[in-house]
Amino acid sequence: EALANAAGVALPLWPAPSDLESPHALAFLRELAMKHKVTSDLKTLPKNAAGLLDKLCSALVEPKLIQPTFLMHQPLCMSPLAKPHRSIPGLSERFELFVLQREMANAYTELNDPRLQALRFEEQRNEQAKGDEEAVAPDDEFVTALEYGLPPTAGWGLGVDRLCMTLLDLPSIREVLLFPLLRDKS
Repeated sequence: EALANAAGVALPLWPAPSDLESPHALAFLRELAMKHKVTSDLKTLPKNAAGLLDKLCSALVEPKLIQPTFLMHQPLCMSPLAKPHRSIPGLSERFELFVLQREMANAYTELNDPRLQALRFEEQRNEQAKGDEEAVAPDDEFVTALEYGLPPTAGWGLGVDRLCMTLLDLPSIREVLLFPLLRDKS
């Protein structure tokens, strides 16, 4: 919804969340990215819906998030470890907190169904094979652990590094990392 508003496209014209990987939806997202000059070269755009949505949100939505703002119910394709939304197909039970144009926290209800998690990891393997560097690395041991049982669980992460970056008004998270080996030498 936030992306539709930022892009100036009426929500009914958007593909359904459960249909975001269809050829029609991917063409729609690519066209939207080119229209809003997310990139000047179609070849550099991600090939999947998750990557396209991430680029579009980074360019159109996040720069407007000055006040503390929660972005909720991201598409499932962007949340391979999250449970599906209980009542809206294609969305996840997930939110992100943004302050001063920066992501401060990421939270979601953990997927605890081993068969569904194995399928999601297989989808991520396929995305990696297609060249998606941001696809989640499959973890077969995690799936095995899920088979033993995981109670309903939620994850919430607020990095102290991100908080410091925001409070100090630094442009890069590398400026606050405590480990100098991870910092850019320049």
